[in-house]
Amino acid sequence: MTRDIKLDGGEITVLKTLGLSGSSLSGRMLVERMGEMEAAEFLDTLGGLITLGYVLSSRVNVRTMADVERSSFRTNPQYSTDLRDALHPARRRAREQSDQRRRRRS
Repeated sequence: MTRDIKLDGGEITVLKTLGLSGSSLSGRMLVERMGEMEAAEFLDTLGGLITLGYVLSSRVNVRTMADVERSSFRTNPQYSTDLRDALHPARRRAREQSDQRRRRRS
């Protein structure tokens, strides 16, 4: 069952920085790679992704930048395919079109 995930620009930036492979990334590295995003926006976006279950954290509460730096993060493997589709909608459309062609031929 595919989920229709809608992401805004900040969420896309955080997910691309974190990566969709499911491997863990330290919070310190994540903050360094985020670059110019303001701390409040970054914390709000990251908190939203954690609340939705798209991102998993080693700490329960991630409210300050110090909390982020002491944590590690990874994308939830249950959502990896759906998040890839949300980041690259053209791939999902191409896959759906090929599925439709296969159904017509059957």
